[in-house]
Amino acid sequence: MTTLPVHPGADAILDALDPEQREVAAHPSGPMCVLAGAGTGKTRAITHRIAYGVLSGVHQPQRVLAVTFTARAAGEMRTRLRDLGVGGVQARTFHAAALRQLHYFWPRAIGGAAPEVMPHKASAVAEAASRLRIRLDGPAVRDLASEVEWAKVSMLTAETYAHAAAAQRREPPAGLDPTAMSRLITSYEDVKADRGVIDFEDVLLLTVGILREHDEIARAVRGQYRHFVVDEYQDVNRLQQELLELWVGDRTDVCVVGDPAQTIYSFTGASPEHLLGFRRRHPDARVVELVRNYRSTPQVVGLANLVLSGPGGTRRSGSVELRAQRPDGPVPELVVADNDPDEAARTASSIETLVAGGHPASEIAVLFRTNGQSEAIESALAERGIPYLVRGGERFFSRREVRDAVVLMRGAARSDDGSVPLPDLVRDVLLGAGWTRGEPAAGGAARERWESLSALAALADQMTATEPEARLPAFVAELDQRAAEQNAPTVQGVTLASFHAAKGLEWDSVFLVGCSDGLLPITMADTPEAVEEERRLLYVGVTRARERLTLSYAGARTPGGKVTRRPSRFLDGTSAVLGEAARSQPKRRRGAAAGKGATATVRSTCRVCGGPLATAKERTIGRCTACPPTMDEALFDTLRAWRLEQAKEADVPAYVVFTDATLTAIAERVPKDTRELAQISGVGPAKLERWGDAVLTVLKEFSDD
Repeated sequence: MTTLPVHPGADAILDALDPEQREVAAHPSGPMCVLAGAGTGKTRAITHRIAYGVLSGVHQPQRVLAVTFTARAAGEMRTRLRDLGVGGVQARTFHAAALRQLHYFWPRAIGGAAPEVMPHKASAVAEAASRLRIRLDGPAVRDLASEVEWAKVSMLTAETYAHAAAAQRREPPAGLDPTAMSRLITSYEDVKADRGVIDFEDVLLLTVGILREHDEIARAVRGQYRHFVVDEYQDVNRLQQELLELWVGDRTDVCVVGDPAQTIYSFTGASPEHLLGFRRRHPDARVVELVRNYRSTPQVVGLANLVLSGPGGTRRSGSVELRAQRPDGPVPELVVADNDPDEAARTASSIETLVAGGHPASEIAVLFRTNGQSEAIESALAERGIPYLVRGGERFFSRREVRDAVVLMRGAARSDDGSVPLPDLVRDVLLGAGWTRGEPAAGGAARERWESLSALAALADQMTATEPEARLPAFVAELDQRAAEQNAPTVQGVTLASFHAAKGLEWDSVFLVGCSDGLLPITMADTPEAVEEERRLLYVGVTRARERLTLSYAGARTPGGKVTRRPSRFLDGTSAVLGEAARSQPKRRRGAAAGKGATATVRSTCRVCGGPLATAKERTIGRCTACPPTMDEALFDTLRAWRLEQAKEADVPAYVVFTDATLTAIAERVPKDTRELAQISGVGPAKLERWGDAVLTVLKEFSDD
């Protein structure tokens, strides 16, 4: 084996790392599994591992293949390697690497040119459904396209889909049964064949097929790539794992990096089992845990650890306990709003205060579980004139206004004579694309278009600052490169995104809205595994924040609606940070009432029908919800009005005084003294001392009236 020369700067590569990162980088050969917690510098560790391997003479850069899941991440990896003095390393997504091989080997394996890849499945799925006389709307087409994708990455066919779906308790979307879904898959494949195209999953499937069936091609690939690094390995699906194994062959020079605690894409076929089972496949693998979090303050990191471990403090399989490295910051807070519009308004008001204080809007994010939650936030921000952008939809360089602007700049580049400074020239071109020099008064889509074009103008300013002689042709080339790598410029505006779309991103200030049971976990999470994935989703949301973190939920959906929501069960165990309002079940209190030793009574059977009481609320009021209430509604309204006054005076949420369930029990039982009042669940010694006499006064005055 040829020994490569050692670069004099190789040891300096290791000096820049913490002890755990150094452990990763200092062993560039052999199997390695890196369990990297959120914000622990995993990209730094693996790029330094590659760089050290190359500079120390262990690897040739052209023999290294680093794969990840997004073009942006691959581009960032290439940039970091270049900055470390290492060029020539192939850093690509799974699909990009496979497509390159498919185009190269297709003529030899199949003959002719490889088929064109469809950019989207929607039209083919719609046509497939039409052939089966299935009528679908737009959302149903998208859902079925996702189901087709899941079947393909799970390496299922139309014949095996129904059995696999039943085994995994997976219901096809759009009201189709498994048999109908199987027929749709067959029809979809027919549509592709008629069009002479393939989809993105076919790129992987066909590459796998060629490598399996053509030993000489498999040997050629393994001869080209000797060392593999796989980022975000917890998100690998069965098909990608199969492709990786065919690339690697019987060698063991592979390093995988991931975090089981950030596995949130199981609905797409991703599985953490490949990461957690790496040691079974490679018994001699070195396992390194990256635990030092450089992103977030100790307060945010502490809350993240509590969310992940739960009330019992149990560490999840394969996850790491983060250790904060940054200075202290603000304590995370939990805001309890009356209803959804109130929650949106309070969130927007807090953001308005931050922006007015000089906080960049681009460093603020509002994250939510479902895209439907975005509308209320958008309206509240628009009312205050706060710019925002919705992430998770169209990619920056795919937006129509951006594409149109790039076309105009490409044309203008041919006549750039250097007489106009680049920033001014770019802005002149953008005026033709619909941009204005002044900010638009409106929010929403118009504001988002303006912000996108303004980001291009800002990019021209940045380029001129680093390359004063740069002209429009160079600027267009920069945009083309950024588009290829999905390296979008920073757009000024508050980011609105789902938890899923926020993964891999970070902001100084983050607002997590809708942190209530039914949204986190979402009601569709009906298995223990699904609920645990929802916990990981909240963990991902929490760890997006660098400094400020605010969680919130609304007690009711609409103004005046019944308060039925409770905080997410994933916040149980965080009360030491977020306060008692974080408990999904109120803490039971036992103690003396007015010094007489009275204890709150919690019934287990309904005092009306004698049936069992199933929920905490039923046990509090002593009556099952199926039985009609026995209280005077006017008395209940009077008590609620009194509670609101007390809450405002104490500057606390209304439920801190008494919950609706406790107030209902008081209105139904109408206690005559402190001893009877203390027997009602939810009236502990502290509340009895603070509000007991006042409640009894309200009851007496109502009775006298």
